[in-house]
Amino acid sequence: MINALSRLDQALADLKTHYPQLIELSLGRIETLLTKLGNPHHKLPPIIHVAGTNGKVSTCAFLRAMAEAAGLRVHVYTSPHLVRFNERIRIAGDLISDEALVDCLERVKAGLGDGQITQFEATTAAAFLAFSETPADLLILEVGLGGRFDATNIIPTAAVSVISPVDYDHKQFLGDKLEGIAGEKAGIIRPSVPVACAVQRPEAAGVIAGEAETRNAPLHVLQRADFEVIGEDLALLGAHQRANAALAAKALRLLDTLEIDADAVRAGAASASWPARMQKLSPGPLVSRAEPADVWLDGGHNPHAARAVAALLSDLLGETVLVCAMMASKDAEGFFAAFSDLSPRVHTCPNSDGHQGRAPEDLADAARRAGLEATGHSSFDAAFRAATDEKPAQILICGSLYLSGDVLEMNRTLPD
Repeated sequence: MINALSRLDQALADLKTHYPQLIELSLGRIETLLTKLGNPHHKLPPIIHVAGTNGKVSTCAFLRAMAEAAGLRVHVYTSPHLVRFNERIRIAGDLISDEALVDCLERVKAGLGDGQITQFEATTAAAFLAFSETPADLLILEVGLGGRFDATNIIPTAAVSVISPVDYDHKQFLGDKLEGIAGEKAGIIRPSVPVACAVQRPEAAGVIAGEAETRNAPLHVLQRADFEVIGEDLALLGAHQRANAALAAKALRLLDTLEIDADAVRAGAASASWPARMQKLSPGPLVSRAEPADVWLDGGHNPHAARAVAALLSDLLGETVLVCAMMASKDAEGFFAAFSDLSPRVHTCPNSDGHQGRAPEDLADAARRAGLEATGHSSFDAAFRAATDEKPAQILICGSLYLSGDVLEMNRTLPD
């Protein structure tokens, strides 16, 4: 295992020499690469293509659980990973092995020659290689950023397109107008391919409906009746997760080649799992430091996600303290404003190593501007210690998927 892991690290490091200095949203680089690799994206099982701003990965988790409850073999592609890079690629139910991932990455590098490629484009190409060489009934394919020019959108077509709630995020790439962001997400809509769409803000809804009409793609917007099919038991917490489960069930009903009955839908809704989505951490080294407080973890990092988390926290008894890190590009003040009614104290810390996190004191200032009491700390350890010293009923670690990965590793709670 040590040799395999070191080979994986080396394979990922080798690809860095091909990264462009500036990320330009385009399909040209991956199209060229996939042609050299024999067009593996033309040899995939039926695809459910999932775009949106919030709830994409949770919707993918429900899709996978429901399809597997029906006895189907399912490939899944999501990003980013939390602890292990392998988490991005699931082959017919299992995380891709180190050996298989190294093999695919080395083939990608060989196909590149002197060409440039982003990490996500290279990983997507490697995933398509792996998916094309193992039989499966279904591929759940999550968009990385945007949609229209996302590397996953190189696929020739899909069986169903899914658009989860659209909100502001990645403004440096997608712009600061919700209509423009929705247009990029709606870029995954294919001619005559049915679309399962979450309830959207009016500005986004109109753009998505227009794109679907232009492409003659039947648009199916989530309705109240869709919530009835998922049953009462839900594995992931919150009203927003009930909407994600209903959206997944709606997408599966639009498949015309696979049959997934109501029992499988309910079983999947009750069994789906995804770490760092309002996850109550199980016993481990980190949790033991906080006793008797419960420790919760959520990787949501924009105001929409924060509002969903705040709604869940309002149902918990006792005081909550936040430990937070965040990427520099995120709307920190908007994030903290979602918690204003709860007035939790906030302890901020640096983001995970290697990521452009907001300085802890700047992040604390953003929390203060949102009306919260906040203290900046030089490390996660210091912030977590300060939170536990307050002896709250629960501690929520939030604001960054990268920090979430570190926390899962510290608590020895590895995603599987």
